[in-house]
Amino acid sequence: MSIQTSPRLLELAGKSLLRDKALAIASLEYLPTELFPPLLMEAFLGRQESLTSMVHTWPFARLPRGGWVPDANASEQATLNGLHILLAQKFRPRRWKLQVLDLRNTEQKVLAMVWLDCIQEVGVNCTWKLSTRVCAPYLGQTRNVHTLFLSHIHMPTSEEKEQEWGVSQFPSQFLRLHHLRSLYMESLSFLKGWLNQTLTYLQMPLETLSVTNCLLTESHLKHLSQSPNLSQLTELDLSSITLANFSSKCLRALLEKVAAALQDLDLVYCGIVDSQVKVILPVLSRCCQLRTFSISGNPLSMAVVEKMLRHTARLSILSLELPAPLQSYSSERALEMR
Repeated sequence: MSIQTSPRLLELAGKSLLRDKALAIASLEYLPTELFPPLLMEAFLGRQESLTSMVHTWPFARLPRGGWVPDANASEQATLNGLHILLAQKFRPRRWKLQVLDLRNTEQKVLAMVWLDCIQEVGVNCTWKLSTRVCAPYLGQTRNVHTLFLSHIHMPTSEEKEQEWGVSQFPSQFLRLHHLRSLYMESLSFLKGWLNQTLTYLQMPLETLSVTNCLLTESHLKHLSQSPNLSQLTELDLSSITLANFSSKCLRALLEKVAAALQDLDLVYCGIVDSQVKVILPVLSRCCQLRTFSISGNPLSMAVVEKMLRHTARLSILSLELPAPLQSYSSERALEMR
C-alpha cells in the first residue's frame, strides 16, 4: 500500500483562496509572506488577474518569469501589466520589495513589452545566440540604467561575422545611457576596438569599472588612462588581466588618472612583476582614499613586497592583500609562477 503525502495546510489555504478571485486580490496586502510563492505558482497556471495584482504586493526582491508554464505569453503579459501599473503610480504599496524581474531566456517579443526606461540594473550572462543587431537597441532603451554587467559573452572574431552580428552597433548605445555609473565586464571575447569606442561614448563619469578575465592590449590601457570619464573612479578591478608585458609607464598613467577618488583597487593574478610595481608605488602612496588593494597571485619578490608596505604605511585605512613572496615557495613553485 502506497502512502501519499497529504497536502500541507499552507497549500490548501492558497488553493482555497484562489478559488475566490475577488477575495484573493483583496487579501494580498495582508497575506503571510509564506503564501506568496505557492500562490504565484497557481497564478502562473491560468489566473492572470491574480498574477497582475500579486506584482503590486510582491514581498521579495526577485520575481521570476513564468516561461515554463503552458500559456507563458499570457503569464508574462499579466506580470508586465502589473509592473507597468505599479510604475505609473506615485506611491508604492507598503510591503512591495520587488527590485529584480528575472527575464533570463526571454524572447525578443517579451523584451519589447517591458518598460525598459524603468530598469536601473542590467545583467547579461550567457553566450549570445541572438544577433547584437537585434539586442543592442534594447540596451539603448534602458536610459535610466546605472549598473551594467556583461559576462561570458562570446562572439565571432572574424570581421565578416562581426558585421553580421552587428557588434559595431553595440558601443553606440552607450550614448543613451546618461545615468550609467558602474560597468562590469567579465570574460568578453570582443573587446578589440569595442572597449575604446565604449569609453568614448560614455555620457557620465564612472564610479566603478571592472574588466576581468578579458584579453586587453596596451592600447586599451592607454585609452583607459586618457578617458575623462574615469577620473572619478572609486573602484577599479583588472583581475586576471595579463599585464606582465605592458609598459610600466602605461600602468602608472592609469593609476595617476584615478588616484584622487580611488577607494578599491584589484590587480589579482595579473602577472605583474617587480619592475612594474616599483614604478607604480609612488602613485599608490598618493591614493589617499584607498581602502583596499589586492595584488595577490603575482610573482613578486620579498624586497618589493616590503617596499610596498613602506610606501603604503601612511594610508591608515588601507587593507592590503599581498602575494606570498617568491622566496617563500619551493624552486618548482617559483618557476611555475614565473
